[in-house]
Amino acid sequence: MSSKMIREIIAHYPVQIVLNIVLGFSGALFNGVGTTLLVPVLLSFLGQEIAFQNAPPLIQSLITPFHALPSQYQLAGMAGVIVVIILLKNLATYASALASSALSRAITADLQEQGLRLLLEVDLDFFAKAKAGDLMNRLGGEMSRTSTTISAAIGIVITAITILVFVGILLAISCQLTLAATFLLPISTFASQHLISRSKELGKQITQISQHYSGGLIEVFSGIRLVKATGNELVEYQRFQQLIRDRERVEFQTRVVSAMIAPINETTNIVVLFSLILLCRFLFADQLGTLLVDFLTYLLVLSRLLPFIAQLNGFRSSLARSAASVDIVQDLLRRDNKSFMVNGSRPYQGFQQDIRFEHLSFAYPDTELVLREIDLSLPKGTTLALVGASGAGKSTLADLLPRFYDPIEGKITIDGVDLREFEIKSVRQAMGIVSQDTFLFNDSLRNNITYGCPTVTESALLDVVRRANAHEFIERLPRGLETLIGDRGVMLSGGQRQRIAIARALLRNPDILILDEATSALDTVSERLVQQALDELSRERTTLVIAHRLSTIQKADQIAVMEKGRVVERGTHAELLKQNGAYSRLYSMQFAEQGIPLNPIANLS
Repeated sequence: MSSKMIREIIAHYPVQIVLNIVLGFSGALFNGVGTTLLVPVLLSFLGQEIAFQNAPPLIQSLITPFHALPSQYQLAGMAGVIVVIILLKNLATYASALASSALSRAITADLQEQGLRLLLEVDLDFFAKAKAGDLMNRLGGEMSRTSTTISAAIGIVITAITILVFVGILLAISCQLTLAATFLLPISTFASQHLISRSKELGKQITQISQHYSGGLIEVFSGIRLVKATGNELVEYQRFQQLIRDRERVEFQTRVVSAMIAPINETTNIVVLFSLILLCRFLFADQLGTLLVDFLTYLLVLSRLLPFIAQLNGFRSSLARSAASVDIVQDLLRRDNKSFMVNGSRPYQGFQQDIRFEHLSFAYPDTELVLREIDLSLPKGTTLALVGASGAGKSTLADLLPRFYDPIEGKITIDGVDLREFEIKSVRQAMGIVSQDTFLFNDSLRNNITYGCPTVTESALLDVVRRANAHEFIERLPRGLETLIGDRGVMLSGGQRQRIAIARALLRNPDILILDEATSALDTVSERLVQQALDELSRERTTLVIAHRLSTIQKADQIAVMEKGRVVERGTHAELLKQNGAYSRLYSMQFAEQGIPLNPIANLS
């Protein structure tokens, strides 16, 4: 476990830490003073004559102020003070518990906010390697267990302060007995050490099982259609049943270990207490009568101290049990092992000439180049279509334009200005992206369309719905735009989801449009409706199209054919067919698959 991380976290809350320490110290002081006064008062109530002149200086200093009272009121005064002290002790303890809880909750909230902010800022490559379930577990369960660790750490500090106050009182009463107790008290700690180490091991096991459970569960729910289609419901049930049982077994072992700490502490504490009684009888056999107040006060203070030692061991066990979560959260919050886009300082305010891909090469981390020496120009208001086989690099090239990734060589420029000089947010806000795999939230149609544009007017919303050819199916829905569409828009067809995405892009009124195979998975009717909406969306806009069906990009101002990360041909539809090269082969092959005899050159007239 990283104690450094805990120190760094706590260091951000100096006022709250000081408040917790002051309240903890106050509660311990009131507790100790009240306990010290209790024996003289009880003995006085019982009619015992007490020789305070032989008492330790601490007891004398506490009793002396009451000598100023008339003798008939001294006992009542001492009893009243004890009641007030106990009341103050309980108030301080209550305030300390509230302050400790507030600090723990504030730290937990800050950790979750830091984690969320980091995950929203980190490069997309991080998410390509991470499991969604693992991230959810880290932001949820592991953050919660880290909060438990921090609460335990705060509890250890406050309990340690209380123990130190009581030890100070014990020293003031009898140095000899306290020296003996110093050798005996660690017995309780040593007796619990094996259990605390076992708690740490079990905590690691719980963390690992929770990661597998959360990660696997999200994957299964995301792929529930595949699970059902392959008849694997029972297999998945048995897999998670085993994880649930493993977790329950480990959690039960954890409870067993935790439950053993208290009786072990109580037993060792009794041994310590009786050992000190025997020691007192041996050391002060001739003075027990005169030292009765000292002896009883010492034993009472010690008996009040022992539960705090047990409490300290309990906090140590809790700290060990959740220690693994601290390491996991620390790794999540690290920025030095993750890549982030360097944000530019220039706000994007539109462009007048063109977008250029200049000598551009790119590779994902730890892989070979997927783009090699790309040189393309996209003049304002025109359409550039990228075609090629799967894996040619089309989508990767499109991902570089909104700076989801940065090239490792070369650059993208807008009117001659390197794309990396612009503020990322301002550039992305000027872009509309419609892809084959449209993402929709489990929310209403209205909120999905207006995502990113929350202040849009009703008339503007209805206008983009109509222009996206989405009005006809929305009007048939009982709740219209307020209809909830399920996780990832599962209640809609593929074509309907695409039209909602187009409406969302239209609402942003983007300068630059990226269409990533937006019609490739649709039936003929849906394709026609979506293509009409795309034509409306791309009208007079600078558009980068990734095409699967070549019939959809014949009107593009230029077409770039990609093979193995390179641009091998470039030109208009007619020009590329006349070259009888890669594009012509793709075109002929695609129409041959549809059973349409084709003479590409003849069809140009």
